[in-house]
Amino acid sequence: MKLRILGILTGMALVAAALTAWILIRQDPTAAAPAPVAQIAWGRTTVDADGLAGRSGVRITQVAVTGGGGLLDLRFQVLDPNRANSLHDASTPPAVIDETSGLVVRDLLMSHAHTGKFTTGETYYLVFENPGNWIRRGSKVTVLLGQAQVEHVVVR
Repeated sequence: MKLRILGILTGMALVAAALTAWILIRQDPTAAAPAPVAQIAWGRTTVDADGLAGRSGVRITQVAVTGGGGLLDLRFQVLDPNRANSLHDASTPPAVIDETSGLVVRDLLMSHAHTGKFTTGETYYLVFENPGNWIRRGSKVTVLLGQAQVEHVVVR
């Protein structure tokens, strides 16, 4: 009986030592600290379509459900490339909010987003994942682009 207890205690000590060694090995003192994450502003100034052009330099041309309902295609035309650069700001990422449920759709398909300079008159697109096909044709959404948001956009 004493031998059995001694075996159990020895086994527990070995497991504890192995766990401690594993934790110490995983910690890398030379690893860089994670970069600070930009504070995201989900609530932005509400504007109409003309106000979006004045504030963010773009005009929404389409919000449509695609990909069998699993994707949300947002297209916008650049009217002022200098103002449209606010779409690149990490603190104001693009998003679409379902007005019925409050669901925020912000994950871009394959993390694709435009980089670089915008061109006047060019139409660009953002394709969001639409989890659970929640947003459907006919839904009303709020579109967040740059420094502004446009409410009651009807999804095609």
